Amino acid sequence: MKRIILITILSAATSFAKSANSVVKPQPLVVEAKAEAVLPQELKVGVKGMVCAFCAQGIEKNFLKQPEVSKVEVSLENKYVKLKFREGKTLAKEKIASILKEAGYESVFGE
Repeated sequence: MKRIILITILSAATSFAKSANSVVKPQPLVVEAKAEAVLPQELKVGVKGMVCAFCAQGIEKNFLKQPEVSKVEVSLENKYVKLKFREGKTLAKEKIASILKEAGYESVFGE
């Protein structure tokens, strides 16, 4: 049934164009695909000022409060926090820096 309707519409358009003494040139259908931004699944951020296990535990708790974060790994020895994000979610670097700053630490982002 859809094919019949489509043919009828195209036939009507062609007939109208012929009656107006103009040439109908088929136009290609252009579909513009928008590229979706690829969000990182995880991000490793350096942390300055973290000196004890209590510090690491506090950082972990603060990030786990964020709905975008699914897992947090804090390395006291190597002074970093690794954040794993929920599918299709992420945190802006500014937000990560703000969370660490509010807790009394400085963030160090790699290149």
